[in-house]
Amino acid sequence: MAMAVQPVELASQYMILQGVSWETYKRLLADFEDSNAAHFTYDQGALEIRAPSIKHEEPNRVLASLIDVLALEFDIDIRNLGSTTFKREDLSRGFEPDTCFYIQRVAQIRGKDDIDLTVDPPPDLVIEVDITHLSLNKLPLYAAIGVTEVWRYDGASVTIYTLAQDAYTSSETSHVLPSVTSAVLTQFIAESRELRRPDWLRRVREWAQSQAALD
Repeated sequence: MAMAVQPVELASQYMILQGVSWETYKRLLADFEDSNAAHFTYDQGALEIRAPSIKHEEPNRVLASLIDVLALEFDIDIRNLGSTTFKREDLSRGFEPDTCFYIQRVAQIRGKDDIDLTVDPPPDLVIEVDITHLSLNKLPLYAAIGVTEVWRYDGASVTIYTLAQDAYTSSETSHVLPSVTSAVLTQFIAESRELRRPDWLRRVREWAQSQAALD
């Protein structure tokens, strides 16, 4: 018999359910394995189901593109695993990030097509776009799994969270990408809405080159 779940919050693009079993969560992941229509976050019985919107996806992709350019200009090896599903049954937690990157630990998962968090490291960086503020608080989940850094965009600004002693603290500067600050990230997102894409990419490259020249 399927376990009954109780909807506790419903907003545009979001639904949060309580009392969801791990088996139900796994069945939903299997049902939506080949679809990008919904993203799932599971935290000890609480399940968030999210359908990405334009105002959610655009800043997400802007930040991902920015990281690609910075990695090239800073000569940093990275691996973008997008919204890959990460889960730990022993922790009763799982998530599908908006975008995630391996940076400092990229060598440990190079060439792997499957990531097993019981033996492989978690992503170094997760991008989270949270416009509604009705979603689950994912920071304790990311901390439990060991994500080094989270960039959260709330529709107005980017906050950088860095992991220290199993909890996150806000930081003006990124620990996984040199020279990157929350102010710089916020500025580039704002400029991406005003500039032509080629002009914006050139702006990012010029800034990155200017920072690389300081090293």
